[in-house]
Amino acid sequence: MSTLKIAGATLNQIPIHWENNVSNILAAISEAQKQQVQLLCLPELCLTGYGCEDLFLSDWLSQTAAEHLLKILPACGDIIVCMGLPIRIDKTTYNGVCVIRDKEILGITLKQNLAKEGVHYEPRWFEPWHSGKVREIMMGGGKVRVGDLVYESHGILFGFEICEDAWSKKNRPGHRLLERKVNLILNPSASHFALGKCSRREKEVIIDGSEQFNCAYLFVNHLGNEAGRMIYDGDIVFGQHGKLLAVNERLSFRNFNLLACVVDFENPTNSQTIPTKDGRERNDEFARAASLALFDYLRKSKAKGFVLSLSGGADSSCCAILVAEMVRRAAQELGWEKFWSLLGFDPAGSPKNVKDSVHKLLTCAYQGTKNSSNETLLAAKELAESLGARFYHWSIEEESNSYRSKIEGALGRNLTWDQDDIALQNIQARSRSPIIWLLANVNQSILLTTSNRSEGDVGYATMDGDTSGSLAPIASIDKPFLLQWLTWAQANLHYPGLLRVNNLQPTAELRPAEQAQTDEKDLMPYTVLVAIERLAILERKPPIEVFHILSSHYDGDSLKTWIKKFFRLWSANQWKRERLAPSFHFDDLNVDPRSWCRFPILSGNFKEELEALDRT
Repeated sequence: MSTLKIAGATLNQIPIHWENNVSNILAAISEAQKQQVQLLCLPELCLTGYGCEDLFLSDWLSQTAAEHLLKILPACGDIIVCMGLPIRIDKTTYNGVCVIRDKEILGITLKQNLAKEGVHYEPRWFEPWHSGKVREIMMGGGKVRVGDLVYESHGILFGFEICEDAWSKKNRPGHRLLERKVNLILNPSASHFALGKCSRREKEVIIDGSEQFNCAYLFVNHLGNEAGRMIYDGDIVFGQHGKLLAVNERLSFRNFNLLACVVDFENPTNSQTIPTKDGRERNDEFARAASLALFDYLRKSKAKGFVLSLSGGADSSCCAILVAEMVRRAAQELGWEKFWSLLGFDPAGSPKNVKDSVHKLLTCAYQGTKNSSNETLLAAKELAESLGARFYHWSIEEESNSYRSKIEGALGRNLTWDQDDIALQNIQARSRSPIIWLLANVNQSILLTTSNRSEGDVGYATMDGDTSGSLAPIASIDKPFLLQWLTWAQANLHYPGLLRVNNLQPTAELRPAEQAQTDEKDLMPYTVLVAIERLAILERKPPIEVFHILSSHYDGDSLKTWIKKFFRLWSANQWKRERLAPSFHFDDLNVDPRSWCRFPILSGNFKEELEALDRT
């Protein structure tokens, strides 16, 4: 047979939620059968969910996955289905893909290269399989071949690269599959989302891979916010001999999406090509990914909505806009009935327009002190009202003064801005926390904290104050990107309520007004901070190298001051980053110590390295 109708199906799974995961798998198989697909590939570890973490080290997880696999077999008539699951052999866990044909298991291919950089920690849970090795295990009362396998069906030879396998420069399985004259390579993946990553993946994995290995190539990714932090874009990409055949629309709100393509192996020019409408513009991609992440987090946590301390500044305003975008985009794709059903509400009693729906799901409060300005109050109020969010306004001056007077009584002296600047700023921020938490608890809602990555770098946030919350949706995004995104959103997403916000200079508003406090005066220009961050954190360069690289762009003395401030604040504030609320991963740079950047809480604070910088 020269042609084969092949499909990939992306699934929105949940770790160890067997009902959800099996239901999505069965729905995808059924849809493939309706479309007369001959071979269906599902994502990596789709039966358990990719984000099971240390549960992969247990015996019961792989055993339970195998039991559910056997229950799925009867649904796999007249089709080949490739499904990811963990395989436990001799107290060791492997990452596998089971190939089923006409209700029978043909074999299980095991992953040879494990992701161990950035957000991935696979070597903690899995062992890599050795190329060329094959053995048998018992499953379902019979023997099953596992390991480095090639399969034949409909006259076509096919094999696998499982996610990281395709990124390995030294040990990519595709080279050996070429030697074995494989016609088709399938790549079931759990490839995390990062801005702009899909284009690189498309080129390096699918287009280059299909050309280099003289084959057809299918990549299938997970979809949605699976386990809390990582987002998966649901990419399904077909390529053949260096040519792109088909790409689906990513970042869908549906439980699964299927894309089928007829591939001609004798005459590749006759293979089906399917145009894509998927967008790649960076600002829009961020809006889409954040909307999907918030939607999945809300429905999977079973919360009733979001609560937000809306200051009128850029960060909290961004969070508010993203909730509104979540409502608009999800309802547009799913329809109002499905939208409310997935969120756990009765569709019959729920609103059917964006503004009323935002009112149901988002509650905002402006919590002022005598140091707060009328401009930020108006900015917060106008934005909330334009979105439809519930909006409250109260003063926390009484609470702040109460704490202050108690400490002054205990110390026997007055607290002053000259002597107690940071303490007086912090108590205002902390005074806001208990009441906004109370509102979130009463509403059974998720309290959003508004820290961005630039603040996380240098600890420019009050622990148990503006960091209070159970989810930090923008903590992996830098401040300059957020500022330009809000301007873009005002013009392109049509949010006129951002007008005042976008005309304000970022400030904490914690010092008296006459001090004219701004974030950049407290820290450094945000563009400089981001440039230092990229070199110091992403590229792991010491202070003196950072200086040499940036010295042609900035005044030398000022640059030294900024670099020293960055490294000292970075070192001193690791304990804060350890305590920040879970955040979404949007970029290839992240300072979350639980999912990207490990750093000691106690260290030498770059003392010798900064002394060397002074001598430069």
